Amino acid sequence: MSKEPVAIVGIGQTKHVAARQDVSMAGLVREAALRALEDAELTWADIDAVVIGKAPDFFEGVMMPELYLADALGAVGKPMIRVHTAGSVGGSTALVAANLVAARVHGTVLTLAFEKQSESNAMWGLSLPVPFQQPLLAGAGGFFAPHVRAYMRRTGAPDAIGSLVAYKDRRNALKNPYAHLHEHDITLEKVQASPMLWDPIRYSETCPSSDGACAMVLTDRAGAARSPRPPAWMHGGAMRSEPTLFAGKDFVSPQAGRDCAADVYRQAGVTDPRRQIDAVEMYVPFSWYEPMWLENLGFAEEGEGWKLTEAGVTELDGDLPVNPSGGVLSTNPIGASGMIRFAEAALQVRGQAGEHQVDGARTAMGHAYGGGAQFFAMWLVGSEPPTT
Repeated sequence: MSKEPVAIVGIGQTKHVAARQDVSMAGLVREAALRALEDAELTWADIDAVVIGKAPDFFEGVMMPELYLADALGAVGKPMIRVHTAGSVGGSTALVAANLVAARVHGTVLTLAFEKQSESNAMWGLSLPVPFQQPLLAGAGGFFAPHVRAYMRRTGAPDAIGSLVAYKDRRNALKNPYAHLHEHDITLEKVQASPMLWDPIRYSETCPSSDGACAMVLTDRAGAARSPRPPAWMHGGAMRSEPTLFAGKDFVSPQAGRDCAADVYRQAGVTDPRRQIDAVEMYVPFSWYEPMWLENLGFAEEGEGWKLTEAGVTELDGDLPVNPSGGVLSTNPIGASGMIRFAEAALQVRGQAGEHQVDGARTAMGHAYGGGAQFFAMWLVGSEPPTT
């Protein structure tokens, strides 16, 4: 029996900020969920199950928060599933929900991811000493900076590439009302003059710490037919993982990322992603990961990713817009960051991205990664139903 086509008919986000002191976790997630339901013109009664995800519980210090969030999400008496795959969790949460619809287990599923980082300190939470593991050296940037430096050595990329990415994404964020950072006075010179945190990563080339939530309503073909607005359709989705450390691991271009992208392309019938995909929402917490992931995902040949960035290909009006929403560099409620990438891709093909809409976008990719570049989740969505 063939899989049920999966449609995205409702999308909701909170306004992402440094601290949402006006709401609890329950209030935060409910806000995003209500906006997704409103977009889909559905009620809590129309939802068959809820799939929720977030990053490690010690970020806020509330263990298994999904147990007390069921009430806020209309999940009392309904199946509720918690997903956790580190920073990629927003993406993998959406994929678990999509698979429930594709397998005809449920007809309509609410999926949601969140983080309330203001109630803890994720940077120091990520600096815990782990036996037999290399130290994170004050935050994730300390872990990933050597991988960026390795990419620069491997490809000969000039120092300015990271600043170009940050400058682009922060300008894109100005067109997105939900983005956390709205730096109206941003200039390339200001990015390049910001303090060096983890060589070669500067302060303005890093993601913020955000409070926020993102929700989507996924449904089957029958549900899509009742949708008041054009849905986005899932054409392919996959997850892959690999260990944090193992002999021969390529930290610059992890095998799991390449395999995940290849599986998504196979499902969607994509043979030339550079030409067949109109927009990419890519998980870029540190600016240098744009050119690195361009190569890992097959948009550029090895060593050529930085040249696309330098040439302006990834600009909002470029040939392959990357992170038209402003991306993780502008908004980072860690648990939700991957789902925001997936949701923003869906907004593009629905033609509902507002000022950061890519003209004529009919196919878009959402991408998330997490852990020590070990967990990957991706989906490809289109404006038309899949053909198979």
